[in-house]
Amino acid sequence: MAARPPGGGRLVRESRQGAGRRGHLGSRHREAVVVRVAYFSPMPPERSGIADYSALLLPELRRRIDIEVVRHGRKRAPRGVDACLYHVGNNPDAHGWIVDALRRRPGVVVLHDFVLHHLVAGLTIGRRDGHGYLDAMEREGGVVGRLLGHAVLDKRIPPLWENRPEDFHLAGEVLDLGTALIVHSRYVRGRARAAGYERPIFVVPHPAWPALGVDPAHVEGRPLFGAFGNVNATKRVPQLLEAFARVRRSHPDARLLLVGATSPGFELERRLQRLGLDAGGLIREDYVGEARLWALMAACDAVVSLRAPTMGETSGTVIRALTLGKPLVVSGVGWFGELPADVALKVPVDEHEPDTLAAALELLSLRDDVRTAMGEAARALAAREHAVDRVAELYAAALEQAAGGAAVQEAVLADVARAAADVGIGTDAPETAAIAQRLAEVELAE
Repeated sequence: MAARPPGGGRLVRESRQGAGRRGHLGSRHREAVVVRVAYFSPMPPERSGIADYSALLLPELRRRIDIEVVRHGRKRAPRGVDACLYHVGNNPDAHGWIVDALRRRPGVVVLHDFVLHHLVAGLTIGRRDGHGYLDAMEREGGVVGRLLGHAVLDKRIPPLWENRPEDFHLAGEVLDLGTALIVHSRYVRGRARAAGYERPIFVVPHPAWPALGVDPAHVEGRPLFGAFGNVNATKRVPQLLEAFARVRRSHPDARLLLVGATSPGFELERRLQRLGLDAGGLIREDYVGEARLWALMAACDAVVSLRAPTMGETSGTVIRALTLGKPLVVSGVGWFGELPADVALKVPVDEHEPDTLAAALELLSLRDDVRTAMGEAARALAAREHAVDRVAELYAAALEQAAGGAAVQEAVLADVARAAADVGIGTDAPETAAIAQRLAEVELAE
């Protein structure tokens, strides 16, 4: 369990009325009651983008509310907490224990991916619970879904979480257990509403890492395009290789930097040979640590982040690129499609994808002014929308409303009743109706 910062994480800004502090219940005339939140998430040194996310967010969030980080694998909330915050992604190894805890005590869910098929498969088939997988498939797809589930269990068809996850999101149970959702895109909010979720949803931007001084790695090539993450078909690497091969014919000094592990079965060398893309045009690095990742990204003239289908995810790579002021080329899907046009060239996922992608790379190869303008807009967006202190404020507000709302209301009403009694206002006094009306105006009473 992580230690709390000095003061228990209670250093928070004043409320609008100045009567208390964010994360506190009560008035200045009595001891405040602190809202305590149990925080369930992967944490470093786990190799998880969400672990990195939480490591970035927690220091600022602790300045606003009292956070207790739950030890990995613990499936019960600590005693005395008022609310639980669960970070849920599509990786069963990183998030299976978190769903187990969510089942014990529903709470606010940070939905990092909307499609949770791989997670559910790990929680069911991975635990020798085939019937659980069939039930999840039937809930999602009716009788047809259950039959497909049987075919997966009998190994008659490939695993659906590998080749058709977007057709069966299997997010139903997590949505049922979430008392509120925090999401990073309007796209995921829309998917959750379409799935029948009716409780509060808060759209909160992905936090950005501070723009610290980063020394670019020495990498040959101008322009240098970088693509970061697993090398596979979902990341549209075949289309990227085809587009880059065209661009390199007119820009022989251009280089494509691919950073990340190659997925099993993805024959990169064969694809390069078929395209006639020589080894000098491609620079390849496997999984790299955080410092090397930043240095490589800083060396790039533009960052390419493609994917289809989308699982509803947000890209930490893109957020880092914004911080560094790098022009972006992205697929026009999901959260990526919501990026402003002045920071990202968006490539539709259609039959013309390689042509459109080649045109985007060609534009960035030829126009220094375009790259400069996009880079400046990227830095401004990161500072304006994704600053970690702003994100922490939005988290705190969401937790206060979704998780602490009832406690806040109860404490305020108790304060009002106590103050009224102190000055001799009884339940039958004329002033009581006026007080009730004012409380109703601020939605603290009916």
